[in-house]
Amino acid sequence: MRKEDVSRQLGLEGGEYYITAPSPCPYLEGRTERKIFSYLGGPHAPTLNSMLSRRGFRRSQNIIYRPACDACQACTPVRIVVSEFEPSRARRRILRKNADLVRALRPPKATSDQFSVLRGYLDARHPEGGMAEMTVLDYASMVEETAVDTAVLEYRRTDESGRQTLLAAALTDRLADGLSMVYSFFEPDEDARSLGTYMILDHIALARELQLPYVYLGYWVDGSPKMDYKRTYQPLERLTADGWARLEG
Repeated sequence: MRKEDVSRQLGLEGGEYYITAPSPCPYLEGRTERKIFSYLGGPHAPTLNSMLSRRGFRRSQNIIYRPACDACQACTPVRIVVSEFEPSRARRRILRKNADLVRALRPPKATSDQFSVLRGYLDARHPEGGMAEMTVLDYASMVEETAVDTAVLEYRRTDESGRQTLLAAALTDRLADGLSMVYSFFEPDEDARSLGTYMILDHIALARELQLPYVYLGYWVDGSPKMDYKRTYQPLERLTADGWARLEG
């Protein structure tokens, strides 16, 4: 499919959009992926980020992209409906386990504490992934190269001596209608805390505090077990050809 055809199909006429060359799909074995993307910059970047996020795009540094595969529609943008979300009994237990953590919203500035946790997370959870060789300079670029309203949410534990330890962090964009979780990571030795789940629950709480209706979770990939957890955050909406609609759990 040509760049112009994809842009027209998505209602993106008038912008500068590009298409990547085919590459192996990271989610579904034996398939290839292509992305349509554009660059974010200038004073209108936050508005564009919000608008394109509602159309299923995701941000990575100053690039905003969306899958544009010729013969596959498995990647589906999803978002949590904040006002209707109620945590299950198991998730209430997770909230209680992490009641000792303190959330802090930091500016998009990379720190050595953050990179140390990220490095341990990648080594333990994604040793063969695309970010496995990430350096501290790569991480600084991921966090700091942003033209939109971005924060790093840090989650710290305080011990009896008053010393704080960073256990988890999330790079998050504030959109006009919600929070978009760009990337999150956590201390892999704290499995009992279920920190990945906790951060999603806390983003729902923060969205409520900010009176924002949605938490954007990126893509649910039909047929990919590692992405299926997103279906459990009900009520969940998915982006269809006719707009956002409920995705049943």
